[in-house]
Amino acid sequence: MVALRGDHLLKFNYMAEQKKSIGLGDSIEKFTTATGIKSFTQVLARHGVFGKKKDCGCNKRKDDLNKAFPYKK
Repeated sequence: MVALRGDHLLKFNYMAEQKKSIGLGDSIEKFTTATGIKSFTQVLARHGVFGKKKDCGCNKRKDDLNKAFPYKK
């Protein structure tokens, strides 16, 4: 997908490189990536909005949700 933002084009390749979700955490990560929430929280984390931590905890939260709510095979 290509979008025009300001005076430049942005390419979104998140649809092309997606893997199958193994649990709720993966589905939430796909949603937040597609809507731009993930990159926004990463910017906030880099600027110290979450305190002295440089990580928002997304990966740990994703793993915990995948363990708590796995999809059946």
